[in-house]
Amino acid sequence: MIRNILLLSLTVLFAAATQVAQAAGPTPREIDQSIGRAIKFLADSQQDSGAWRSSNGESCAMTSLALMAFMAAGHVPGEGPYGQQLERGVRWVLNRQQQKGVFVSNHGHPMYEHGICTLMLAEVSGMVSGPLSKQVREGLERAVAVILKAQLVPKANNHAGGWRYGPDSSDSDLSATGWQLLALRAAKDVGCDVPAESIDFAVSYVKKCSSNRGGGFTYQPGDGVTATRTGTGILCLEICGAHHAPETLAAAAYLKRAPLRYHDSFFFYGVYYCMVGMFQVGGDAWTETRNHLATILLERQSDTGSWKGEQTNESNFGETYCTSMAVLALAVEYQYLPIYQR
Repeated sequence: MIRNILLLSLTVLFAAATQVAQAAGPTPREIDQSIGRAIKFLADSQQDSGAWRSSNGESCAMTSLALMAFMAAGHVPGEGPYGQQLERGVRWVLNRQQQKGVFVSNHGHPMYEHGICTLMLAEVSGMVSGPLSKQVREGLERAVAVILKAQLVPKANNHAGGWRYGPDSSDSDLSATGWQLLALRAAKDVGCDVPAESIDFAVSYVKKCSSNRGGGFTYQPGDGVTATRTGTGILCLEICGAHHAPETLAAAAYLKRAPLRYHDSFFFYGVYYCMVGMFQVGGDAWTETRNHLATILLERQSDTGSWKGEQTNESNFGETYCTSMAVLALAVEYQYLPIYQR
C-alpha cells in the first residue's frame, strides 16, 4: 500500500512538473534554435532576383516581411552571412516603387503591401550606408507621403483617421490601419516628417474599434471582437504613446481570457500582433502570451524550419509569409528592430 501511495505521489508530482514546464514556455535557447532554422529556410527560399515569393509570384510584401524577419533576428544588410542577400532584397523592393510612391506587386489590397514595405524601409534605414542609404531614405519619404495623403480622403466619422484597401478608400479597417500606423511611427522615429496630428488622428480611429463590451478590438467599429484584431489594437496604441490606456488594459485582459488559438483565422497575423503588442504591455500579460504562443509556434514548426498556414485565409499566402510572421513574433525579446523597443 505504501508503495502504491508513493507511486501515486510521484505521478502527481510528475504531472504537476509537466504543467509547470508547459506554463513556463520554451527556453530562450529553444527559441534561438527555432529562429535559426527559420532564417536558414528563408535564406534558401530567396529568388535569384532578390525577392521572396507569395503563392502568386514575387511579392513586395513577402520580401519586406522576410527582410524584417532577418533584421529582427539580428542580421543586417551588407554584413554577416546574409548581408548580400538582404541588400539584394532591399534593392528589389525599392525598384518596385511606382512613380506615385506606391509599393505594389501582386496583392489585391495595395495599402497592406504598401504599409509593410514602408515599415521595412523605416526599420532598415539605420542599417544601411552609402548610396543605398540615400535610396532607402528617398523611397521611404515618398512612401510616407502616400500614407499621409490616403488618411485624408473624406470619410464618415466612424472611419475617419484610418486606412483601408486602396489609397483612395473612403472607409477604414483596423487591419490596414495597423500597418500604416506602424509604418508612420517607425518613419517618425528615424526623422521623417510625420505630423503628430496624423498619428493622433489614427489613434482616434483605433480607439473607435475598441469594444466596450468586455474589452478587445474589432475589425471595424461595431464588429465582433477577435484575438487577432485585439493584438493589432494593443500594438497600435502602445507604440503611439498611449501606454496602458484604458482600451489597452481592457484588451489585454480580454486576451488573457480568450487567447489566440492555432486554428483561429489569420493565426500568423495574430501571433505577430499579439506577441509584439503584449510585449509592449509587459508584466504578466506579456509572460502569459509569450509562453502560450511561443509554445504553439515551436510545436508547429516543420523540419525544414518553416511554418505553413492551415487555415485557407493564410495557407494561400505561402510559407514565406507564415515563417516571417512567426520569426517576427518570436524575436520580439531580442529588440533588434527599433519598433520593438519599449
